Amino acid sequence: MISRTRDDFIEFLWVWNETQNLGTPRHHRRIARWLDARVAAGDHRLLLMAFRGSGKSTLVGLFCAWWLSANPDARILVLAADQALAGKMVGQVRRIIVRHPLCEHLLPDGEDAWAADRFTVARSAVLRDPSMLAQGLGGNITGARAEMIICDDVEVAGNCDTASKRQDMRDRLAECEFVLVPGGTQLFVGTPHTAQSIYRSAEEPLLAGYRRLVLPLLGKGGESAWPERFSADAIRALRARVGPLHFARQMQLEAVRNEALRLDPALLIRYHAEPDYREANGRAQMYLMGRRMVSGSAFWDPAFGRPDGGDGSVLAAAFADGEGHHYLQSLTWLKHDPEAAEDSATQQCRRVAEIAGGLHLPAVHVETNGIGKFLPALLKRALAEAGVPCTVREHVSRRAKHERILAAFDPLLAARRLHAHESVMRGPLAEEMAEWRPDDRAARDDALDAIAGLILSEPVRLPLLPPPPRPPSWRGAG
Repeated sequence: MISRTRDDFIEFLWVWNETQNLGTPRHHRRIARWLDARVAAGDHRLLLMAFRGSGKSTLVGLFCAWWLSANPDARILVLAADQALAGKMVGQVRRIIVRHPLCEHLLPDGEDAWAADRFTVARSAVLRDPSMLAQGLGGNITGARAEMIICDDVEVAGNCDTASKRQDMRDRLAECEFVLVPGGTQLFVGTPHTAQSIYRSAEEPLLAGYRRLVLPLLGKGGESAWPERFSADAIRALRARVGPLHFARQMQLEAVRNEALRLDPALLIRYHAEPDYREANGRAQMYLMGRRMVSGSAFWDPAFGRPDGGDGSVLAAAFADGEGHHYLQSLTWLKHDPEAAEDSATQQCRRVAEIAGGLHLPAVHVETNGIGKFLPALLKRALAEAGVPCTVREHVSRRAKHERILAAFDPLLAARRLHAHESVMRGPLAEEMAEWRPDDRAARDDALDAIAGLILSEPVRLPLLPPPPRPPSWRGAG
């Protein structure tokens, strides 16, 4: 149990903010009072969840400095998803101890114990472990001992997206039970990144019995927890940028399932206009509904293109303006004639060249996973034969398909920045969107996959036209 001979944590926090000319927001005071109350009650298993950008890691760093100021012989282990993240917390606490007026008694005589990932304060006990140690989840903590373990953002997007990764994370966190001394304190700090988050309340045995404080950005009445930094306009802009799924998890702390936020075709904005291509002063310009387009390209997710079904070979083409609006101009399922003299790949490449030339597209991205490996060379030849000045770019998809689709559609649909031509809406796109579920591998998603690849691929600016040839000058060559 920590010594209570010194000031409470909220007073420690106030002194620090005064020396740094900082204010103490309302939600920071709430967190500080909660930590004080939990220490006073002798609670040793704690979970703090607060919205991203709330300053929770900064507060926990101050809490660690306060803990050491009250008990210099204590040992603190910081665990994070990787070593660098854990080291940031330890480095912050070290800087606080050096500058905080209430931590002068912790400064050691020499600097040999102040490393980047660990430090030892002036203490009376002779202990093998440092006062504070940083370690990533993948590191070895066998043999370490600590009176307090801080699990700061141990769950991140990269270590919880599959069942095996989540189980590995739980197995590594279970090692904490052998590091924590009897009567020690373990504090988890983080936000959920998946529906199967370790921070779930009733469904997660790893944190069963933990005392919790949950601070979402928006309260039940829609009020901001930190209006000085997150105004109503800022929250709307943030929701539009990250999409409703990530906003619900990272800002509202809800471990929602992916399929709870399915793709709503009603959020697509329909239009009827055709692109207007112009050439002026050596520049190629594209306008759509009176708006200047700044990029345009197509994405080809190839397949055999059999007339009798199977996976669709889909070409999606779109433009984008300077305000981040995307205009899905065409969506084509490429087919081939089995009776024709030319093979399927050549037929499809010629069709792609025809569409790219008609829309004056500067680039076509070809997904080269699977059967697409040999298509870029064939497509370049077809474009050259058709006289279409279009670049072919190879694309390799490394993320899971459902992740690509959500990452592409969610932010644009939430911000109402995805437009679709009327001809696109007459096809199967709306049906695919309405019936799509991330965990349904049997659902049709040919159009969604192609459009996602198009949105996530790097936009290509419309090219400059080459200058017209100049006649010979009577003044002779320069």
